[in-house]
Amino acid sequence: MTRLQQQGQAAREASYTLATAGTMKKNAALMAIADILGERQQEWLDANAQDVAAAQANGMRSALLDRLTLNPERIAGIVEGIRQIIALPDPIGHVDKMETRPNGLIIGRRRVPLGVIAIIYEARPNVTADAAALCLKSGNVCILRGGKEAIHSNRCVTLLMREALVSVGLPEDCISLVQDTSRETANELMHLDGYVDVLIPRGGAGLIRTVTREASVPVIRTGEGICHIYVDKEADLDMAAEILYNAKCSRPSVCNAVECVLVQADVAGAFWKKALPLLQEKNVELRADARAQKLLGDSARPASESDWDTEYDDYILAVRTVDELEEAIAFINAHGTGHSESIVTGNYFKAQRFLDAVDAAAVYVNASTRFTDGGEFGLGAEIGISTQKMHARGPMGLEELTSSKYVIYGEGQVR
Repeated sequence: MTRLQQQGQAAREASYTLATAGTMKKNAALMAIADILGERQQEWLDANAQDVAAAQANGMRSALLDRLTLNPERIAGIVEGIRQIIALPDPIGHVDKMETRPNGLIIGRRRVPLGVIAIIYEARPNVTADAAALCLKSGNVCILRGGKEAIHSNRCVTLLMREALVSVGLPEDCISLVQDTSRETANELMHLDGYVDVLIPRGGAGLIRTVTREASVPVIRTGEGICHIYVDKEADLDMAAEILYNAKCSRPSVCNAVECVLVQADVAGAFWKKALPLLQEKNVELRADARAQKLLGDSARPASESDWDTEYDDYILAVRTVDELEEAIAFINAHGTGHSESIVTGNYFKAQRFLDAVDAAAVYVNASTRFTDGGEFGLGAEIGISTQKMHARGPMGLEELTSSKYVIYGEGQVR
C-alpha cells in the first residue's frame, strides 16, 4: 500500500465518524480551528513568508504572488469566514421529501455527506482553510493537495487544524494534506478509487483540464473563468467604466475577474474615453480587434485569435467591438467557460434576453462579475465555482457538498 493509499484509508475511516458527528461537535471543531488560527497566526505568517520569498526568487508573476501572500488582514478574513460557516444551517440530516406510498411505505430523502473529498489546487493557502472548514461542516473528510509554491503555508495550517480537531474529540484525519507535491502524487490522487468519492480541482485552465481528462474518480469541474462584460448602447457609460475597472483590476488573479469586454459599436468611442483612463491607472494591457484598435490607437495592441480564449489572471484585457446584443451573446456562448458574464444596459428587455440566452453559472445585469463568490452569495466560504451542470453549478457551499439517500419505513411490507 502506498503512502497516499494509507492516507486515503485513514480518511475513509475518519469519514464514518464525521458523518454522524452531529452539528454541535462539528461546530465545536470549527470554533477550535478559528481560535487556533487567530491565536497562532504568526506561525502561519512565518511559514508563508518562506513560500513568498522562494516565489519571488523564482520570478513568480505579481498577480500570482498576490494569491500566495498572507497577511494579518487576510487571516482575519479567513477566520471570520470560518465563524460564518459555524452560523450557517447544517444541511446534513435534512429531509427534503417525505411521503406515504399506497402500500403504506413511508419514503423520505435525507441529505448526507459526499464522503471523502480530494481537492487539488495551486498557490492559494487560504483555500486550505476555506475548503477544510466547508468540508467539515458538511460532514466530509478532505484530502488536500496544494501547489509546491505554498507547501510551508499549507503544512503549517493543516497541522494547526488537525490539532484543533483532536482537541474536540474528532479524528485528526478528517483533514489531511498530501505532503509530496510532485506530479506523481497528483496523478495518484486522481486515481485513488475506493478511497476518494469526489475530486475537485481549483486553479488555472491547465490544471482543471488535466484533472478532468485524467481522473478516474468523479470530478467536479470548477474555477475556469473566461468572463465577459458586454457594454450595450443603452448603458450608463460611467457605470460601465466603473464596473469594468472593478471586474478587471480589483483582483485580476481570481477566476471571477473579467478577461474580455465587448462594446457596442455606437457607444465604443464614448465608452473608451471614460474607461481607458481608469484601466491605465493599473497599466492594463489591452488586446483589441481591428475596430477597437482604431479607437484606442497606441493604447492597445492587436488581438490574436487565441486572446478570445485565454484566461490571463493578470492585468491584460481582450477588447472586441460588436454591432448588437445577439452578436455579443453568440460570442460569449462560443468563448466563455460558463463561469460569470455581465451586461451593462438600461434596457429591461435586453437585460432579460441576456439573462435567458447566456449559458453561464452566474449572469449579471449592471454589476461586476467579481461578486461570484460563496461569501457574497450568502453561502459562507465556497469550495469552488462549479462551471459544469451536473450535481452543482456556481459557488459551491454546504448544500452543494452533500448528496442524498432514501430512507424507507415499513411495517412488514413485501413485494
